[in-house]
Amino acid sequence: MELSDIFQSIIMITFMIAIGAIISRTFIFNHDTQKLFITLIVNVAMPCIILSSIFHVNMEDDIFKKILIVFLLSILINLLGILIGWILARIFFKDNKVKSELAIMSGLGNTAFIGIPLCAVLFGTEGALYAAIFDAGVDFVIWTICVLLLQKDMNFSFQMFKSMINTPIIAIVAGLTLAYFNLKPPTLFIDLTDQLSVLAAPLAMFYIGVLLMNIYRRKKFHGAKPIILLPITVKLIILPIIVALVIPIFPVDKVISQVIIVQSMMPTLHLASILFAKYSADEELGATTTVVSTIVSFSTIPLIILLVNTFF
Repeated sequence: MELSDIFQSIIMITFMIAIGAIISRTFIFNHDTQKLFITLIVNVAMPCIILSSIFHVNMEDDIFKKILIVFLLSILINLLGILIGWILARIFFKDNKVKSELAIMSGLGNTAFIGIPLCAVLFGTEGALYAAIFDAGVDFVIWTICVLLLQKDMNFSFQMFKSMINTPIIAIVAGLTLAYFNLKPPTLFIDLTDQLSVLAAPLAMFYIGVLLMNIYRRKKFHGAKPIILLPITVKLIILPIIVALVIPIFPVDKVISQVIIVQSMMPTLHLASILFAKYSADEELGATTTVVSTIVSFSTIPLIILLVNTFF
């Protein structure tokens, strides 16, 4: 991975977040505007970047085997991060009631909003495809293990399974099904997905910028506690270093290993506050950790990549 590409991508991300922060002054950020942002990103831009990646990748015989490997590795890495976060939370904050939230934020990253667009810039359409599969693994863990951790009764319900069926997952399944049977959609549809896919990165970064300014105006940062250092340290430093050390053991392609390493570096998932609110957990802690970890990741991502390029 070239550091110049990483720095260029991070600089672009920083500018887009700054634009989001600036435009936040022009409208009221409430539940409706938040829902609009998330709908456009999750239901329009993300499926299109996934489909565009699939349509432009040469689906060779072993591509589906690679996809399965990325999906399984994603689940393992996410669970490892959650486990590390849970153990450290038990050690350092044993009397705190947010151990489940800390564990979730330690393991799961913003692999969709930031990870997929970043991998698309760094590794092209093939990298974007693997990044989307990695994110599918994150979604699987969110709506199974994480929901169980946040629920008091620890029951698996049909509603939980239904929550796993979202638009990006449908896009992955539909796109790979077409590719498996060597079916190509009309050129007009491919061009449409190409055009809409470029919305993913700007919209996601604008949303983070708006969210950052909203939290700042509400002075939520003033209530940020040292407790958020635990998930930020695990997610941005400990987990990526472990992944960088272990991933060479697996017989995977260079592009796959690079995508997995980059995805493991992503800051805390953007859905943290939404997920916690849904299950009556600490929504404020989730939002604050998401924003702070995103800001910190702009320095940790190039630093970890520099270490990987130097020593591995």
